[in-house]
Amino acid sequence: MEIDIILQLLLATFLGALLGLEREYKKKEAGLQTYSLVVLGSCLFTLVSAKFIGFNPALIAVGIGFIGAGVIFHREDSVRGLTTAAGLWVAAAIGIAIGAKFYFLAIFTALLAILIFAGFGIIEEKVFKKE
Repeated sequence: MEIDIILQLLLATFLGALLGLEREYKKKEAGLQTYSLVVLGSCLFTLVSAKFIGFNPALIAVGIGFIGAGVIFHREDSVRGLTTAAGLWVAAAIGIAIGAKFYFLAIFTALLAILIFAGFGIIEEKVFKKE
């Protein structure tokens, strides 16, 4: 039982690190440490809260919203940090999935998030950005 929990926490840290590495590569504010901690923390909250009747993992999503709001900056002609905030929100969901033992779902979602961060960013730059 305890080895399962340790493996869940290690998987959470690893998947968070994968997300964070991509963000570090792009020199974003939230990177390796932030994403690893968000996934790990969400997993731990899920593991601990699962012992209580009536646990609602949506509460983690609400809590992560405060962190996400803190990374969004509005300037006169632009908004920055929305992708980081959305990424942290997905990272929290990955942690919940691991804590709930939905390992395939968590891994697949992490891979999709990396695809979105890396691949869709290139598409946005080449197709949609005005120079």
